[in-house]
This record gives sequence, C-alpha cells and structure tokens, in this order.
Amino acid sequence: MNIREAQLTDIETLFDIRTSVVENYQSREEIAELGITPQTVAQMLQTDCGAWIAEIDEQPVGFAIANATEKTIFGVFVMPSFERRGAGRGLMKKAEDWLFSQNIEEIWLLTGNDSNLRAYGFYLHLGWTPVGIVTDGEMASEMKFVKKKITRL
Repeated sequence: MNIREAQLTDIETLFDIRTSVVENYQSREEIAELGITPQTVAQMLQTDCGAWIAEIDEQPVGFAIANATEKTIFGVFVMPSFERRGAGRGLMKKAEDWLFSQNIEEIWLLTGNDSNLRAYGFYLHLGWTPVGIVTDGEMASEMKFVKKKITRL
C-alpha cells in the first residue's frame, strides 16, 4: 500500500471514494447540500487542509482530509472492497502526524455515537477518546473524539 498527498487532480477520485462507502453513505447531492463540492474541496486543499490518498496496486482505495485551522480530521473513507487491509489506519496516522507537525496538541473528529457503527469502534481502537455529544447544528447526536499528542522522553 502507498499513501500519497492528494492533488487537485484527485478531487473526482475523492468524491468517487466518498460515495462508495456503505456506512455513513451520502450521495454527491447530499454532500453538496452540506457545502462540499469539487470547488470547496479545491479551496480546502489550497489553504489550511492536508489530504492523502491510499493506493493498493496503484488504485486509489481511500482518503483522509485534515484541517489545521479547525484542528480536526475532516474525514477518512475507504472503499468497502478494500476495508480491513490497513488503509484506514494508515490514513489516520498520516492525518494525525500532519496535524501534530502543525504544532497542534489536541486534534478532534466527529463521528456517530452509536457503538454499533464500525467507525466508532475503529476510532476507539486507534486510541481516540470520546468526550461528549455535540447537540447543535448539522452534527446533532454526534460524538466528539479527542486525541492528545503523546510526548516521549
């Protein structure tokens, strides 16, 4: 597996991967209603965000986007046929490392608070800690996770 930095030419690939997922599925129209369009993603990639694509046999299979200003992992998605092969874990590490390299001490992500969701268990397994329910805006009923940077002597 190879993880590389996403380029502007990868935007359609990001949308293809995002709309391929089963859990937390959203169509392109639903994503656009949230303000996420090829144009806004291009703007994100040129400002305060980092994005990476996981490839297996040179085929894009997953991506992650992190936002330095908001200190968040904006999203991690892996195509269903490539789940459980390490792409999600590798993408999370890349996004976490990048955020920590921006002198950020705590990073956040939002995910559903249903313990039956695979994403919920995935974040717990990676050492993320649930810290509360967000009760307003688009993310109603979502759990906020935080991961603190570990300093080693």
